Amino acid sequence: MASIVVLYELEPGGLLGPDGVEPAVAAVHAAGSDPDVPEDPLPRTLCGRDTGDLEHAHFRPGLGEPWYPPTLADQRCRECERALRAL
Repeated sequence: MASIVVLYELEPGGLLGPDGVEPAVAAVHAAGSDPDVPEDPLPRTLCGRDTGDLEHAHFRPGLGEPWYPPTLADQRCRECERALRAL
């Protein structure tokens, strides 16, 4: 896999996050990028979840940064993280 797409699983019911504006993030997932359209995720996350129900995070880590947004470290999917480490 050349790159990943970071996706958000949002809290059900339209709950707002700490900023009171954006939806609350329940989990941060990773999926492989589509080889034909690299901005789009493959149909399944690395933990096996359907990507159709998830929101694109539009997050690209910088050099030395984790794959997930650092402010959402507690919400990162541990299964996706294990799969990334195994690559």
